Amino acid sequence: MLKRLLDLVIAVPVIIVASPFWLLIAIIIKLESPGPALYLHTRVGKNAKEFLCFKFRSMRTGSNPNMLADSVADDRITKFGKFLRKTSLDETPQLLNVLNGDMSIVGPRPALPIQVQNFSEIEKLKLTVKPGLTGWTQVNGRNSIPYEKRMELDVWYAQNHNLFLDLKIIFKTFGVLIWGDGIYDKNSSSPH
Repeated sequence: MLKRLLDLVIAVPVIIVASPFWLLIAIIIKLESPGPALYLHTRVGKNAKEFLCFKFRSMRTGSNPNMLADSVADDRITKFGKFLRKTSLDETPQLLNVLNGDMSIVGPRPALPIQVQNFSEIEKLKLTVKPGLTGWTQVNGRNSIPYEKRMELDVWYAQNHNLFLDLKIIFKTFGVLIWGDGIYDKNSSSPH
């Protein structure tokens, strides 16, 4: 209950403040390349429940989103899309997922259905909590660490999460966003 309250206390005012900026971002996306401003993709959340995850479109329309996007040099990504990804602004519409209750501010990143099919029994523990905008993995290396290590960190969070840890992660996230640590790396092995 406290976690849900924290989600709403953060998400509602941020959505209100961000709305004009989201409109501007949407206009720039539409001006740069044809297609929708938002990209909706199926992700897996708590208890293996699938949901539509919101994200600003950063790739050209018609690109294969399931291919790995390991660097900002990926030619499927638009110029503005590179900026959105570098600043993580492309993921801010997921605040709507938080409002809907499909995601939390803090939690493991939401998994792709194809990834979940290959989860080990230990990795399935990641699905015992809601996925989050930020999380233990994001503040401990993000995409600069191998996929297996990210899964290990996600499972650790699922087994050890509490309100104080969530607050610590939220504060550490600001540093990660400011310095852009680990957004892309050669070790990355999941679509971003």
